[in-house]
Amino acid sequence: MNSSIELTDVTLDYNLYSVRAQSLRNTVLNMAVGGRLIQEGKDVTYVRALSNVSLKLQEGDRLAVIGHNGSGKTSLLKILAGIYSPTSGKVDVRGRISSMISISVGLDIEASGLENIRNLAMMQMMSDREIKKRLPSIVEFSGLGAFVHMPLKTYSAGMAARLTFSVATQMDAEILIMDEWISAGDADFQKRAADRLNSMVDSAKIVVLATHDYQLAAKVCNKVMTMESGVPTFLGTTEEWLERSSAA
Repeated sequence: MNSSIELTDVTLDYNLYSVRAQSLRNTVLNMAVGGRLIQEGKDVTYVRALSNVSLKLQEGDRLAVIGHNGSGKTSLLKILAGIYSPTSGKVDVRGRISSMISISVGLDIEASGLENIRNLAMMQMMSDREIKKRLPSIVEFSGLGAFVHMPLKTYSAGMAARLTFSVATQMDAEILIMDEWISAGDADFQKRAADRLNSMVDSAKIVVLATHDYQLAAKVCNKVMTMESGVPTFLGTTEEWLERSSAA
């Protein structure tokens, strides 16, 4: 089966309950999200994170999603990864997904590194058989050594980052979804991490990368979508985007 992504008029709303339309709190919230708070009845207000987004990607496509914080980039990635269901519209994603969004979610500071690896791997939808097969290489790549048997609360931030990255990049992805280009650990590990990410991007059939880095987008991706207030403002080839940016 060929891998593909197709979104048709996808809208995503986040409900906020018991927020009165005329309250100071609602006014402040509305300003914070660029005027995207919408009232529904007396006690339900919602934020429109995405509005009528349509998108088609085929094998070989590498899409950079670019926009300021709060523009809807991460919400779009979570729709693609199946973390959220759209409020309306159609999502058709075909292919095995590896999602590197909030990869540290699910860590247990009281559990050992080894236990956390197993938990994170299960959250990545790895089977028990896959976990058992991949566990030695995950531990080796993390470089944690004997610390893998120690509680996570004894880890430095860099060690925890190495653990989560090592698990997240073990999947054989057909569709790779990333929220920013991940760097983790010390300089030596970052080099190995960059090599692994490059390898994953090369082997994946489709890549969707949210980033603020224009140079990275131009280097890695053949398509670009820019977003503002949950709405795509541009969707086209990287060459078209670069021409448009230079002319602005």
